[in-house]
Amino acid sequence: MKRLLAAAVPMRLRGRLRRLQPEHAIAARAFDAVFYLKTYPDVGEVGADPLDHFMTYGWREGRDPSPDFSVSAYLEAFPEVAEQGANPFVHWITSGRPRAVRPESPQGFRYDVIARLKPVEARIPTARDAAAPRSDLTAAFAVSRGGLARLHVTFSHDDYSANLGGLQLSIGREAARLAEQGRDHLHLYPSRPWPVVRTAADPGVLGVVWNGAPVGLFDPADIAAALSAAAAADEGRSFAIHSLLGHAAEETADILAAAGLREGVFWLHDFASLCAGFHLLRDDVQDCAAPPPDSAACNVCVYGPWRGRHLSEHARLFERLSLTVAAPSRATLELWQASTTLPAARTVVLPHATLVERGRVPATPSDRPLRVAYAGLPVGHKGWPVFQALARRFADDRRYEFHHLGARGDASLPATFRPVSAGADHPLAMRDALEAVEIDAVLVWPLCRETFSFVAYEAVAAGCAVVTGPDSGNVAAFVTETGHGRVLDEAALAEAFESGSILDLARARRAPMLYDLSYSALTLDLAATTSA
Repeated sequence: MKRLLAAAVPMRLRGRLRRLQPEHAIAARAFDAVFYLKTYPDVGEVGADPLDHFMTYGWREGRDPSPDFSVSAYLEAFPEVAEQGANPFVHWITSGRPRAVRPESPQGFRYDVIARLKPVEARIPTARDAAAPRSDLTAAFAVSRGGLARLHVTFSHDDYSANLGGLQLSIGREAARLAEQGRDHLHLYPSRPWPVVRTAADPGVLGVVWNGAPVGLFDPADIAAALSAAAAADEGRSFAIHSLLGHAAEETADILAAAGLREGVFWLHDFASLCAGFHLLRDDVQDCAAPPPDSAACNVCVYGPWRGRHLSEHARLFERLSLTVAAPSRATLELWQASTTLPAARTVVLPHATLVERGRVPATPSDRPLRVAYAGLPVGHKGWPVFQALARRFADDRRYEFHHLGARGDASLPATFRPVSAGADHPLAMRDALEAVEIDAVLVWPLCRETFSFVAYEAVAAGCAVVTGPDSGNVAAFVTETGHGRVLDEAALAEAFESGSILDLARARRAPMLYDLSYSALTLDLAATTSA
């Protein structure tokens, strides 16, 4: 309520109030309003002034004021600032902008991850959103592209039209193809983020996106009823389940039955059908490869008690529906087949993107430092701590330059930051940025088994080599099959930098090709594929 009241203060009055608060003026010197609104869209949704929001609420909530300043990193590096209750951003500006270096645990970053690990039950939303009346959905269905005759229904963990990520962009491409074909598209997602699948005992409401526009939140039973009433003759309806997180199997099948659908596609964008820990990371730090559910390893993992829920809900889903299982890589499909007995009607492999040659990279100087980059958000499960360790260890080594390209940086790192954010309007933003900076090698070091990895393909498309670990799933498979980089364990990685053998990945030595990326439209491209 306080935030809404603050948003209602007229802009001219805000300016007068700001002049009475000298800390606002100090923060304004380095505050990035565009970054803040893009990173935290809820601020713009209530009409709040971004700087006022950050100074009043944002920094206390751990929100960053610019892509190259981390509130959490600064407070960890300077605990006395936290003890004083001072605004870390203002302190940074008025103290000569010192570099904030996070204290490292002597046990390594994995120990820190485990220390901060929350029980799964603590991550599940307890509040239930209010549902809109069924009449709102009925009215939306009345305005259609084709009377729902060729309706396509998709399920995922969030609203693809309002969130940014590889899966969201992929569903967006699927939606764009549907619009070109004049087909109706119904997208359903949980109103609040769920870390696990729901069951019939977990009531919830679903968000609805109809033909690219948000309609509201509705009770699943009302969605089924509205579909049943609106559906015309079936002229080629279809569906795709991109994620069951936040959905209940029986509700999902009931909604599809209301549209006359039983045969469809189940995508392996993650491994939620094998475990609640859908990255297959034991306690979020160690690859587990989906051992038998009764294994001792599951008994010591935070996700162990929740694995049965995922197995039983997906079993119900596969019993009710006839599902083609589609994987974006063969490595993903093979692991899934080895770890489950779920009865797929058929299985197919369809990569989210393929490389298309467009020429060789321009010549680069052979005597310059090797440019090593991390591409993406600085998060642990994507390998950020491994990149941090390299950048700090070899910060003064003239053989190397370290770069970070992504939507948000980390001021604690001795690396050059370049803001990059891909979207529907510029899907190749990361590829183009890597190519412009002439990065030699990109560290793609996820702790989990990637089912595809757009960033690995974007790196190679930009002429970069990919350096990854052996447990990175399709990243390791992609590098091994194509020769575009190296697969090393962490000890070998450090040795490669120490000895200088990693310098063989320089553009000047490799003379690599540049590529375009040809993206798939996911489910709509499956008709042209054969069973795997």
